[in-house]
This record gives sequence, structure tokens and C-alpha cells, in this order.
Amino acid sequence: MNASLPRWADLLLLPLVSLMVALAVAGGVVALVGQDPLLVIEVLIQGAFGTARGLSYTLYYATTFVLTGLAVAVAFHGGLFNIGGEGQAVMGGLGTGLVAIWWSAFLPAWLMLPLMMLAGALFGMAWAAVPGYLQAYRGSHVVITTIMFNFIASSVLVYLLVNHLRPPGNMSVESAEFAASAKLPGIHLVLGWLGINWPASPLNLSVVLALLAAVLVYFFLWHTRAGYRLRAVGSSPSAAQYAGIRAPHQVLVAMAISGALAGLVGMNEIAGVSHKLLLEFVSGAGFTGIAVALMGRNHPFGIVLASLLFGALFQGGAEVAFEVQGFSRDMVVMLQGFIVLFSGAMTYVIAPQLARVLAWFVPAKRNAPETGVSHG
Repeated sequence: MNASLPRWADLLLLPLVSLMVALAVAGGVVALVGQDPLLVIEVLIQGAFGTARGLSYTLYYATTFVLTGLAVAVAFHGGLFNIGGEGQAVMGGLGTGLVAIWWSAFLPAWLMLPLMMLAGALFGMAWAAVPGYLQAYRGSHVVITTIMFNFIASSVLVYLLVNHLRPPGNMSVESAEFAASAKLPGIHLVLGWLGINWPASPLNLSVVLALLAAVLVYFFLWHTRAGYRLRAVGSSPSAAQYAGIRAPHQVLVAMAISGALAGLVGMNEIAGVSHKLLLEFVSGAGFTGIAVALMGRNHPFGIVLASLLFGALFQGGAEVAFEVQGFSRDMVVMLQGFIVLFSGAMTYVIAPQLARVLAWFVPAKRNAPETGVSHG
């Protein structure tokens, strides 16, 4: 939290101002290359939210970003910068896929889907716990180890798919399709059961899982003793240790929970969409989660809103690249980059200016008048 801003301003107003500044700068760059910034924004918003199908794709992308953003935020509150969400999501998807490959042919969906979710969380947790242990008990820096574990996770997935999980004679590097019990229903099917006509899209019941995860993370961090201990270590490990909290243990707990959240990405991408284990199903979502957590000020509510924003950028950006002549996908990436820049490092530049502006409208509280009573 920025000490010069009220809590509400730090969580809500500062990200909004940062977004406006990022859009203004990006609009200037778009104008310089000969495009109409207002047209680009209009097409982007229409593509992301203007149709039921566009909204579904936006929510589908946002589902993954909520999970990876929460993973970054939990580690951050424990005093750690976990940039291994990519690898943890890969390993979580591997766990989800292995359970489906082994057991989906003979287990019912009511048992299969919870087992896939549990396996994904446990695989992601185990993959994050190793850097956590090395940080807590061996002094290795978690940033370095999580970077390395991203590459190792990708290599493990490639090795298993190429040499063990790919069906014989199949040239594509992917597993066989799961049985029906391992397929998470799409939202259009669920709404169809309720008599609501909704266009088909990748959006599936994982969106409910992501929202539930956000609520649980909020209650864990701010309404449980375990969450308080984790945040205490993140604020000051030495003070927490002095108060009787085992700081190394909390580091391990923070990384384990963080990895479990990232591992749930497999439910959205593997169980909900592809219905098979394949390469590149994470596609950078672990790194996008870092930007989402920064934009959301590491608060679950802010992360949900930031995930919607990035989901809209992914979906609306694809529409812009298709609809606006001369506007490439690279320009959409540029827009995302400006948002990351201004929601991250540039907040330290924007925050003091915003605090001065707020001071004009919200006067500082005056000290209570002296009563003249002596307190000795």
C-alpha cells in the first residue's frame, strides 16, 4: 500500500488513473502511426463486451488470469516475488491431464473432475514448494529458482508428450482426447440446460472456480490467523520471528498456496477447452498474472477487475487486429505493455501527484482540540 494515499485510493483510484494514463500514451502512439485512437478503443470494447460470444471469450481469458494473478498475490503477501506461475501452471496442467488419461475411461464425472482439480493443485503446489524450501532453508533466491523451474517444467512436459503420452502414429505433440467424464462443461451447455440460449465458446465452469478462489484467498489472507501470520512475515520477517511466528515455515506455506492456485489453470485450459494434454496451453498466462497482480494491487477484488481488463485486451485486441486495417497484433501487445508499465513501476511516479490532488479535495484531519485537562 502507498503510505501517502488512503486505502481506497490506493486500491481503486490509483489503478484507474494509471490505466487512463496508459491508454492516453498508447493512444498517442496509435495516432502517430496513422490510426484513429477512438476507433481502436471503440472496436476493442465492442469486440470484448459488445456480443455474448465476445464477452464469453473475455471471461474465458480472465479466468486464467484470475488464478495466476492470485498466485502472484499470495506469494507477494508472504514477502516473495513468485515469477514461476508459468511453470507451476504447466505442472498443474500435467497433473490434471495425467489423471484424466489414466482414469477418465472408467470413473464418473462427479468423481473425475474433482480428482483432476486436486491433482492440478497438488502438482502446482509441489512444483512451487521446492523453490520455497530453497528460499526458506537454503538461502536461494526465489526469483532465480522460479525462473529456472519455468524452463524445467516446459522441458518435462515436452519429454513426456513426445516419448510417453503421445498416441502411436500421431504426429501432433499431444495426448489422446480424454473420455467424456474428464470434460468440464462449457457455460453455453450449462445455460442451455437452464433454457438459456448462449453461443458456444471456450468459457466453462472454471470461471466459477476462479471466483471461488478469489473469495477464499480474501478470507484466508484477512480473516484467518494463518493468513495474518503469512502477511506478518511478508511485512517484516524479523519482527514476525520475534513474535513467535516461524518465518521459514510461512515462506513455504506462501509458495505452496501460490503454486496450487497457478496449478488450477489446467482446469480451464485442459479440462475445459482442449480436453487433451498439449504443448503451450499456458501461453504466457503465468507472466500476465504478474501484471494482473500489480494492476490489482495484490488484492483479490482488484485482481478480478484487472483480469477482466486483460481478458478484454486479449479478446478485443484480436477483434481490432481483424477489423481495423493496418492495426497489427503487435500494436495490441504494445498497449498491454503500456498498461503493465504504468500499473507497475510508474505508479511510484503517479502516486505522489495523485496524493497532492486528493489533498486539495480531502483536507487533512486536524488534531483534536486540547481540553485543558491535565493528565499528569
